[in-house]
Amino acid sequence: MENLLEYGYLGLFIGAFLAATILPFSSDVLLVAMLAAGGSALTVISVATAGNWLGGLTSYGVGYIGKTEWLERWFGIKPSTVYRYKERVERWGAWLALLTWVPFIGDIFAVVLGFFKARFWPSAWFMLLGKGLRFVAWAAIYYWVEPLF
Repeated sequence: MENLLEYGYLGLFIGAFLAATILPFSSDVLLVAMLAAGGSALTVISVATAGNWLGGLTSYGVGYIGKTEWLERWFGIKPSTVYRYKERVERWGAWLALLTWVPFIGDIFAVVLGFFKARFWPSAWFMLLGKGLRFVAWAAIYYWVEPLF
């Protein structure tokens, strides 16, 4: 069983990483599955947070290397729209990274923060905080609901 949990932790890390980058699914399901399989809550939360955070930082990096011309050419987004969003990002700055935990749209926030060159370290810390609190909340919900079944 211990070997199974070790592979489960690796799978959780990889799944949480990919969920914050290219795959449109929620890593919360993986977290709950690991808790149900008997994984240590602290380890499960830490592994999921680390994987999801590093995935979010990867999305930030993808945005960082992006160019306005690419948005117009590949996605049909006009420069005027880009600059309107830039004003919003400049107003809220790294605080937007707290929202990177939100499934699906959170990944977009990470890319946008990188694209507009939001300060890295504050963005990274707020991203870590948001993602970590998300997994703590899911673990708390699991332990609250689990005895009912």
